[in-house]
Amino acid sequence: MDDINALIQTIAVAALPVIFAITLHEAAHGYAARHFGDPTAWLQGRISLNPLRHIDPVGTILIPIAILLFSGGDFLFGYAKPVPVDFGRLRHPKKDMLWVAAAGPGANLLMACLWALMFKLSWLLPQFFSTPLARMAEIGIIINCVLMVLNLLPLPPLDGGRIAVSLLPHRLAFKFAQLERWGFPILLVLLFTGILGAVMNPLVVFSARAIESIFGLY
Repeated sequence: MDDINALIQTIAVAALPVIFAITLHEAAHGYAARHFGDPTAWLQGRISLNPLRHIDPVGTILIPIAILLFSGGDFLFGYAKPVPVDFGRLRHPKKDMLWVAAAGPGANLLMACLWALMFKLSWLLPQFFSTPLARMAEIGIIINCVLMVLNLLPLPPLDGGRIAVSLLPHRLAFKFAQLERWGFPILLVLLFTGILGAVMNPLVVFSARAIESIFGLY
């Protein structure tokens, strides 16, 4: 019974930072795409800060809960319904692709900083409020750093892959973009071989520690 109660408490504390980290990442892509000329996401009602518009039942709910069940929340991961972006409708497709792609990780960086402020705020509150808020803020910092680092990996269709396509010369960009059809299988291979974790973990830890240091949390 104690284990069940602890799990319920963990899910309750993690729900808000996980859902916002995943869904606002996608919303940021939609906002950036509309700014640079592509109204596709706006026309489909996907430019919204309402998480319900972006939640994927599997990626946003089931996968994070399963990770909490089997790993205790040491490493959280999930995804939302991708915001549709028609890069051909951007005013300057190749150049603007960089900013549309970077908007998602940028949103995660901003949210990680906001959760760092929430952690600092918890110091001023009574223990009844400070303890769950501090734990929520810790999860918020980590999940946003995980999503930021993961999406900045230079592998299409991740945001880092699209940023690379934007920066590469046209001929190389075209060839590199062809990897997109194999991107998800490659990601799965990297995940199950442990390579993805070996690459990501130091970067996630560095990012989280840098944010915590900037805000004087430790």
